[in-house]
Amino acid sequence: RRRPGTIHAGRGDAVVTRDVLRRDVPTPRGREHVREVVADGDARATVLLVHGNCSSSAFFDPLLRALPADVRGVAVDLRGYGDAEPRPVDATRGVRDFADDVAAVLDALDLARPLVAVAHSAGAGVVLQLATDRPDLFDGILLEAPMSPYGFGGTRDVDGTPLSPDFAGSGGGTANPAFVAALAAGDRSEDAGSPRDVLRRFYVADPAALGEPLGALEELLLDSVLSTRTGDDSYPGDRTASRTWPGVAPGTRGMNNAISAKYCDLSGFATSGATAPVLWVRGDADAIVSDTSLFDLAQLGALGAVPGWPGVETHPPQPMVAQTRAVLDAYAAAGGRYREEVRPGVGHSPHLEEPDVFLGLLLGLVDTALADVDAAAARAGTTPPAPAQTPPSAPLEVQP
Repeated sequence: RRRPGTIHAGRGDAVVTRDVLRRDVPTPRGREHVREVVADGDARATVLLVHGNCSSSAFFDPLLRALPADVRGVAVDLRGYGDAEPRPVDATRGVRDFADDVAAVLDALDLARPLVAVAHSAGAGVVLQLATDRPDLFDGILLEAPMSPYGFGGTRDVDGTPLSPDFAGSGGGTANPAFVAALAAGDRSEDAGSPRDVLRRFYVADPAALGEPLGALEELLLDSVLSTRTGDDSYPGDRTASRTWPGVAPGTRGMNNAISAKYCDLSGFATSGATAPVLWVRGDADAIVSDTSLFDLAQLGALGAVPGWPGVETHPPQPMVAQTRAVLDAYAAAGGRYREEVRPGVGHSPHLEEPDVFLGLLLGLVDTALADVDAAAARAGTTPPAPAQTPPSAPLEVQP
């Protein structure tokens, strides 16, 4: 067995030492791929980690290594990213292709309860869809810099009202063609607009969170970004022309169309019957998900970066944070509960930028989930389910 690797991640340089194992998981929906840390003995809880757009399970590598020895962690590669089997994305289903894939992994692994989800960026949409479809699935949900419940781009208010009937301003046509080409070419340069440059400038507020420039952590994360499969069936997806500014509307295939409000409306989570505690963690310096996102064409139009912007009355920037808060307020009103944790000076990836703080928040949620499970068992006069450690169904590869 190889010795565990050591990675220094984020502020505080927390040293993490657990082995990260990688394996394929065959399911009826295809060959999925996971990174995981296996508990020493019985697992007292399982943490499921779901990544966002233009990344993969590798983004959670430092967090997986930092989990306590009695917690199992499983990070899934979504289709079109990492080492998951390549398959097209039917955007007309919203994020359900991804959610159904993750559900198949959960069913195959039969993970120990309580089950706590960590969902980053667009991965939050996947987890909210899962929780809506299966309200009793999760015992806790941590939304990290979550995508709005109404997807990305093309809406005007907290209710997700579209800017135009065809949802112009969202979908596959909103991606930067030069960035897509750089992904396809495997560009590892430090040029302006390159994947590495975008990683440094937008995935985090301070590139120091990525460790030394060109160091082990940055290279791991860049590999993750470059694992994105490009094209009409994957990222960013196809597009249709629109007579409404900015001239592009969603197609029917690929990632960016799947997270268009034309197909993606996760507001139903509020009344799904789910009651798991939700912890919403975000940075106040997030440039990707905010009410003034630099990746929202309406905001870029307001800044003069996209010509022809019709003005704030007809094309205001998408209030992403306000939309999330409105849905979570409705969730609380329907019997759920949530807490919003805003980290000062932190950008789009709190788990990389403040790893110790983030880990503490996550473990606090795990403790809450454990207490809830025990309390529910006491009310029912039953014994809480015994911890389980599902044996691997495929060979494990230890990552240094």
